[in-house]
Amino acid sequence: MRVGIIGATGWLGSALGGHLLTRGVVPASDLVLLNRSGPRADYHGHRVEWASDADALSAAADVIVVSVRPEDWASLKLQAEGKLVISFMAGVGSGVLAKCGGRIVRAMPNAAAEIGASYSPFWADAGTTPQDRATAARLLSAIGTTDELPDEAQIDLMTALPGSGAAYPALMAMAMARFMQERGVPAEIAWRATEAAVCGGAAMLSGRIDQAETLVEAYRDYRGTTAAGIDAAEAEGFSLAISRALEAATEKARQMGAAFQT
Repeated sequence: MRVGIIGATGWLGSALGGHLLTRGVVPASDLVLLNRSGPRADYHGHRVEWASDADALSAAADVIVVSVRPEDWASLKLQAEGKLVISFMAGVGSGVLAKCGGRIVRAMPNAAAEIGASYSPFWADAGTTPQDRATAARLLSAIGTTDELPDEAQIDLMTALPGSGAAYPALMAMAMARFMQERGVPAEIAWRATEAAVCGGAAMLSGRIDQAETLVEAYRDYRGTTAAGIDAAEAEGFSLAISRALEAATEKARQMGAAFQT
């Protein structure tokens, strides 16, 4: 099985290509790449085949991963009759993608793909086969974990949540570090304290995220300093702010999809 990646040196495309090679999922001889900046002599320590354009890549690959900006899709003019096409593009729906002639899978990796820790759910259209879906899961597993979604509309939700990657933790980290620095804590210490809260705290939830509510209630039951902070955050609309952020991101994905239909 030959795998082609369009956008192979972009953030997600490069992460996928690198992990496919380093984890031995796809040998270098079976990887075909395309980008806007042109071929590179070395790709994650391997020599691979570079295609001259989308037509050449489609002719050489059995599976085509499209990892470009949504606004660049139309200019690709991809023709992929009989191929499995896996799209990483937000907002470009299966109806638009299917015009390339391929069997369509839409997936939503996030920036943690860079470290092989992305959660990348996917949806497969009715024209795909069980083997296609197994192939998509296998490729996506090179950059982390995955699940198959039952409804294409849920991809917009996944764009808003796992697709956001580190954005919301980073936003919270900025607020925490700023709080410390405004009260005279040296910047380097403020950032280390923030890392302990954001990254160390997240590590405690790894593998048991469904126990988050239990953990919050345990802090509340203790009625200590953290309970006071939790109560104040909720009183100021912390959960509502997160909900509104996800709604806004989901709506943006829907608007992008609608734009491609016109």
